[in-house]
Amino acid sequence: MEKRISAPLKKEETVKLHAGDYVYITGTIYSARDAAHKRLYEAMQEGKEIPLELEDNVIYYLGPTPAKEGQVIGSAGPTTASRMDKYTPLLLDHGLTGMIGKGKRSQAVIDGIVRNKAVYFAAVGGAGALLSKCIKHSEVIAYLEQRQSARWKWKIFRSLW
Repeated sequence: MEKRISAPLKKEETVKLHAGDYVYITGTIYSARDAAHKRLYEAMQEGKEIPLELEDNVIYYLGPTPAKEGQVIGSAGPTTASRMDKYTPLLLDHGLTGMIGKGKRSQAVIDGIVRNKAVYFAAVGGAGALLSKCIKHSEVIAYLEQRQSARWKWKIFRSLW
């Protein structure tokens, strides 16, 4: 079934989604890869403030490429989600409601998804150039020195997952 949702994503919406749904997302989506997840995880373990509110937010597992002139961002394809599995249960327990990536998740992440009424959106690999055309705005909000692992705040007009 086709569903249209907006991010931030409330748990009241996640419980309406089912495996196999085609979901179109609009709104603000953050991106982070494994190095940024590690920094978030370590900061949370140490009781430090993190530079993003997890509650009701969605993280896209993505390492963006540089934008060509006139583009908001370069290719924006998903990366393998299992790289974030060590860190994900803690983020879910702190309010993260959605993740976008490719590939399988560990049992600990699956348990965290169920426990927190969150959702994992499986994106199609190889569609990065097409997906980048859906992004209307992007900005680095933290961890600039990590470049591809930096977290970006995006305003998404439409997406293809």
